[in-house]
Amino acid sequence: MQTITVEDLKAKLDAGESIHLVDVREPQEHADFNIGGLLLPLGQIQTMQIDDIENLKEETVYLYCRSGNRSGQACMILDTMGFKNTVNVVGGMLAWQERIPS
Repeated sequence: MQTITVEDLKAKLDAGESIHLVDVREPQEHADFNIGGLLLPLGQIQTMQIDDIENLKEETVYLYCRSGNRSGQACMILDTMGFKNTVNVVGGMLAWQERIPS
């Protein structure tokens, strides 16, 4: 697992980079505020229900949650499932909303 700051992630998005973003929060959190990631709650990752991202094992996958805790757990779980390049968004959406002007 690697990490990335919200500022660096925003720069990648602004540059138009094609990146794989996964939101591991719950559906209500995702509905309230999200940055366009695929919704795949941590509970589904814990129970290995990862069909939506199974094809990304060789790709870089950026995971985010509210604070960076659940996404860190998700990165570790996915790493054990054979994902080669997981990246945790440090500080999650709290940091995003605090530091990235809307």
